[in-house]
Amino acid sequence: MKMVKKLTAQQIKELEALAAMPDDQIDTSDIPEVTDWSGARRGVFYRPIKEQVTLRLDADLLHHFRSQGEGYQTRINAALREYVKQHG
Repeated sequence: MKMVKKLTAQQIKELEALAAMPDDQIDTSDIPEVTDWSGARRGVFYRPIKEQVTLRLDADLLHHFRSQGEGYQTRINAALREYVKQHG
């Protein structure tokens, strides 16, 4: 495991100054803009905590999600998340 060095007081000061600056005033000319995201991967850095549960679903609902192929549990999770988002 690689150890990460702590930031110096000067580095922290510089980061705080950048954070306070409007985006259009930050010089990013030495960093090329990424426009091709075809090789990007989702969920590499953040994975929500999952909890295993036993859940009884109507057979027709389960068949619907399973008939769409691999990842049916992920699709059920997404459908529930969308419901919660819309109904708070």
